Amino acid sequence: MKPILAALALALASGPVLAADADSAATHPFSIRDLVMMDRVGDPQLSPDGRYALFTVRATDYAANKGVTSIYLMDLNKPPQPVKVVDKGSSPRWAPDSQSIYYTTSKDGVAQVFHRSFEADNTKSLALTVRAGDAVTDGPLDVGSFKLSPDGTKLLLSYEVFTDCADLACTKERLAGREKDKSTGTVYGKLFVRHWDTWADGRRNQLYIADASAPSPPLLLSRGIDGDVPSKPFGGEDEFAFSPDGKTVYFDARIAGTTEPWSTNFDVYSVPADGSAAPTNLTTDNLAWDANPLVSPDGKTLFYTAMKDPGSEADRFGIWALDIATGAKREIDPSWDASASSLQISADGKTLYTTTDDKGQHPLFAVDVATGKATILVTDGAVGGFSAGTKKILLTRDDLKRPADLYTADLKGKGLKQVSHFNAKRIKGAQTGDFEFFTFKGANNDSVQGYVVKPVGYKKGNTYPVAFIIHGGPQGAMTNSWSYRWNAQTYAGQGFAVVTVNFHGSTGYGQAFTDAISGDWGGKPLEDLKLGWSAALSKYSFLDGDRACALGASYGGYMVYWIAGVWNQPWKCLVDHDGVFDARAMYYDTEELWFEEKENGGTQFDHPENYERFNPINHVKDWRVPMLVIHGGKDFRIPETQGLGAFTALQRRGIPSKLLHFPDENHWVVKPQNSVQWHETVNAWLKEWTAPGAGAK
Repeated sequence: MKPILAALALALASGPVLAADADSAATHPFSIRDLVMMDRVGDPQLSPDGRYALFTVRATDYAANKGVTSIYLMDLNKPPQPVKVVDKGSSPRWAPDSQSIYYTTSKDGVAQVFHRSFEADNTKSLALTVRAGDAVTDGPLDVGSFKLSPDGTKLLLSYEVFTDCADLACTKERLAGREKDKSTGTVYGKLFVRHWDTWADGRRNQLYIADASAPSPPLLLSRGIDGDVPSKPFGGEDEFAFSPDGKTVYFDARIAGTTEPWSTNFDVYSVPADGSAAPTNLTTDNLAWDANPLVSPDGKTLFYTAMKDPGSEADRFGIWALDIATGAKREIDPSWDASASSLQISADGKTLYTTTDDKGQHPLFAVDVATGKATILVTDGAVGGFSAGTKKILLTRDDLKRPADLYTADLKGKGLKQVSHFNAKRIKGAQTGDFEFFTFKGANNDSVQGYVVKPVGYKKGNTYPVAFIIHGGPQGAMTNSWSYRWNAQTYAGQGFAVVTVNFHGSTGYGQAFTDAISGDWGGKPLEDLKLGWSAALSKYSFLDGDRACALGASYGGYMVYWIAGVWNQPWKCLVDHDGVFDARAMYYDTEELWFEEKENGGTQFDHPENYERFNPINHVKDWRVPMLVIHGGKDFRIPETQGLGAFTALQRRGIPSKLLHFPDENHWVVKPQNSVQWHETVNAWLKEWTAPGAGAK
């Protein structure tokens, strides 16, 4: 390999500056254009020797209407100065020698895994000789996700294939044949017919192994698994792992069969890395969700996360340990009332690291393997990705006023230090609103939390219109975190105060609090919203309760439709994004039926009364508040007919209303120009109806 870039020395103290509005650095209220043009820092990877930080930055190509992800590297032993090492690439991972990396990028239009090495010059502030990357895969299909073996010799690779094909080329040829076929019909024999934003075409994610040094024919490891490895639509490398000696591979999967849309029975499997035997199910005793396998450094224990309630996607993920020699299992954290995410383990095998919601924050926790005791390491904001080394932790962290950047801390969370500043200039120029959490007595006399954000330009003694934001999930929360979809600062920058409430059903307040929403979508959550609104008005005199609009998406959109009929008194206007309008039709139109059945106590045909109890469509006669309806044409979770039905109801009743339809968006709005249009339309609607004297009741 020949050097392609010698003696790179970049002084980027505040990160790369994106092409943006000419006045982006001038002081101004935070806007949607600020949000869209932010650099998104993610996927932190600490080198095995603890010296280097490897990470991704997603910039926005606004003209092309897409994000562009690049790979950066920093020397943590010197003044942190990010160096871009791959222009367009993702999933950077370290080789064991800390002198080379693996990553994915496109080659001839196909995503492949590449290997690239570099040499450090210890005499300069930061100087690297970056060597040309070599493709170590050359398959005809995109690599989905990958993982490097502990010794750096093998790669686990996921490909989306037709499972009856003998090789990857067969899938490529079959897809090409379909493209040439002039007929467009597809015959389906089972669900899923479509999932998230994609119609089913018969392909499954499958797990393969290949050499890491040069292209080689990949060997299928997940043979016989009628399911996706990793899972769709959002599964990744956390769902498969090597043993420390590289001889065994572990992964999680749900067998599809004919029950996939109403089953959450994922299991953890083991399979020899040489493919000499079929996968073995290690968690047959649990009919609920088992996931995120991780092996201890000594190879004796398999850790994983598991739910206990079959059919639930919002049950608590406890952390479990399986003795590989005996098969004995134990839950290591039974008293920790929190739901763990993916896991990492310390070099000595004594500590597991994970993140989870916790009372309006999203901290990084250390969990003692022996006792199950969970200790907060980093809080006051949201920890995204993290990478634990032998002496320090590399992590991304954000909050309600700042997007994610890189930080380091020791293994006890001490000495937290920000080491990247990718949006410093834009944040300095864009004014944001201060925020404060508050608590009140909600349903069942339980303590309920919310937060208030002051508008930009706040002056004591003045009053301001209010955006009352209702979160989705419903098993989610509005936390002290930065969002690219529902960011409170985009409203604060428009002169609105923001109020949110983490009602019964929200995460981070114990599993019983989360479970309280099931079967009660329009009950305790509505009571919490009412009491929270009243508490906020009493506590914060700057809130103008006579100029307020309620907004929400997904479950928040459901609640907007619900309150339109049963609690419309406070609101000058409503905004509904991808909400459930008709619970009865929703059951038959959506794809993940397990969610509907868990939340409503069974199927619609067996328990129709449960679906009607809190069905917004039954209260349309009481609707009167002006409403903006927004829906994506590729939203298969809550299909667009739900939004079209609501807009029809509004128009037929003569209620001032508008419909914003995105034919190319799913449950979220992800394209930059669409995001700008979304926010500008919503802000115009809020301003129209909260203007003094507007919409007399």
